[in-house]
Amino acid sequence: MGRVLVVDDASLVRLYYRDILQRAGFVVDEALNGIEALEMLLRNPYDLLIVDVNMPKMDGLSFLAALRGREAPLRAIPALVASTEAGSVDRAAARAAGANFYLVKPLAEDVLIAHVKVLSGRPL
Repeated sequence: MGRVLVVDDASLVRLYYRDILQRAGFVVDEALNGIEALEMLLRNPYDLLIVDVNMPKMDGLSFLAALRGREAPLRAIPALVASTEAGSVDRAAARAAGANFYLVKPLAEDVLIAHVKVLSGRPL
């Protein structure tokens, strides 16, 4: 069973991801912003991060940059960025910050599960 940390300030988005991923057999924790996510990462191991871009206190790209600057194993955790920003500049910025993959919201259930499984090393 994989463990996923969802980092998004929107409660409905977190609930949507949690419902889908728990039914797929994942353990899901939630953080409201990058600061909270960094604190949770120091206490718990995760197989994957799902990160929004636009959040208060610490946005998703700042969070990823801070995470990738830390020591292993934290900096090696795969990160899927899920955002409403759809431009190629947004994708490039996410990759530069340390995202492993970028998807545009809203995410269909099958797309979310497939990407989470692949990025967390689970069989499809």
